[in-house]
Amino acid sequence: MPSKSPSQHCLMAAVAHNPAFAKKVGIPTKVGKEFASADEGKKFKGGGLYENINAKRERISEGSNEKMRRVGSKGAPTAEAFRESAKTAKLKSGGVSLSVGRGEKLSVDRGAGLTQKGRDKYNRETGSHLKAPQPQGGSRKDSFCARMSGVVKHAAGDAPRAKASLKRWNCPGW
Repeated sequence: MPSKSPSQHCLMAAVAHNPAFAKKVGIPTKVGKEFASADEGKKFKGGGLYENINAKRERISEGSNEKMRRVGSKGAPTAEAFRESAKTAKLKSGGVSLSVGRGEKLSVDRGAGLTQKGRDKYNRETGSHLKAPQPQGGSRKDSFCARMSGVVKHAAGDAPRAKASLKRWNCPGW
């Protein structure tokens, strides 16, 4: 039996590949594997606001008896939902444009990474909450060092910006 939603697909994939999780949620691994094999080749999209709206429009055009809700009615997306969705939508240009010349990020010689001006711009345009480096220590430093070390190890090229940022954060071995 194929999954009916992306969340069901994820659940059944987890059940199929992790017996401890399957026991925890009370679904036999065999059932998860049946769902996973039925879902093979099937693509599940994320359920973002615009994807949901477009899917509903498609169903209506195919003859479902659904109707689009009016703005402000119960159950309709609010203006705030659209603002939040716009913050997390993928940017067509490929991301936020940050440059060394405008003072938004540091050169490799100065340790790479973003300046406060760059973090502010990135946060404003994407709705993120980037914080300043934590080179003195702490959980954020440990996490950053672990992630960035992987970037350097698996980079196709030399990864000079990643190496410089590891040095700036005082990561062990850099």
